Amino acid sequence: MRRILPGFRGVTKAILLALLAYAVWAWGDGFTKSLGGELPVFEIVFFISSFSALTIILTRPREERWRDFWRMERPWVIQVRAAAGVISGFCGVYAFTTIPLAEAYALIFLAPLFITVLSVVVLRESVGPWRWAAVVAGFAGVLLVVRPGFRELHLGHLGGLTVASMFAISQILLRSLASRERYTAMFGTGFLYNITAYGIVAFAAGFVVPDLSQLARLATIGICSASGQIILLRVARFAPANVVAPMHYSQIGWAVLIGAVFFDEVPDGLAFVGLAVLAGAGLLTLLREKVRLGTVQWNPFIRNRV
Repeated sequence: MRRILPGFRGVTKAILLALLAYAVWAWGDGFTKSLGGELPVFEIVFFISSFSALTIILTRPREERWRDFWRMERPWVIQVRAAAGVISGFCGVYAFTTIPLAEAYALIFLAPLFITVLSVVVLRESVGPWRWAAVVAGFAGVLLVVRPGFRELHLGHLGGLTVASMFAISQILLRSLASRERYTAMFGTGFLYNITAYGIVAFAAGFVVPDLSQLARLATIGICSASGQIILLRVARFAPANVVAPMHYSQIGWAVLIGAVFFDEVPDGLAFVGLAVLAGAGLLTLLREKVRLGTVQWNPFIRNRV
């Protein structure tokens, strides 16, 4: 019993930390939504990336140095992943600031299902009927939430869909990088791309100086983005990914709560059913990966945040 208890405590701690991380991310997304219409989107993501970089730069492994981030074994793969992160960051902020949070999350949470499809097309992996059923169910869930043809669609919906696809591409690329590249190379390149690309466009489009309230919210979002990532990196020490990955779906609950309380966005009955179906499809995908490989292919500990 004494041998099992520390492991149990470790898993419990990991689950609680994962729930905290996803709550932090959800509240950061809520603050992002509050800036919609107040500042240009590129400017929002520029500040978020800058504050996030300042926070996460302190997390490098002791044996690595940030000035060595340019030393890479597969530079082109890292560049493509960083470019996907730039696109994902912009589209994510655009989606959060233009459509209801629950709808944005429904589209973004298609990411693990897209990964299943890409694993077949790109990596030539074998996918069984259970995982294909999860893909179909996931799309059905999103259709119940968004209901194209029955309500007006916006570019924000396309933004959420783009985030899911870019994240899936990023994770597929990460499989070939995680064991071969430095932490500083993967994260340093991503932040450099984000700050440079967003900064150039933000200043070229006419920079708007944020007031103190806006600056405080931008700093909060950046800190939330980095803190969630730091917390989940710590979670990896206590439990394997497949134990805590389902906690990601707690963000759907936060999206409904934050949207309803602060933005008067209350999903109807069909939307709630769709969110439940989507979460179930994602969980089914994770469970099948646990049975097949003893792990999961969607690694929530290295999520491509802004």
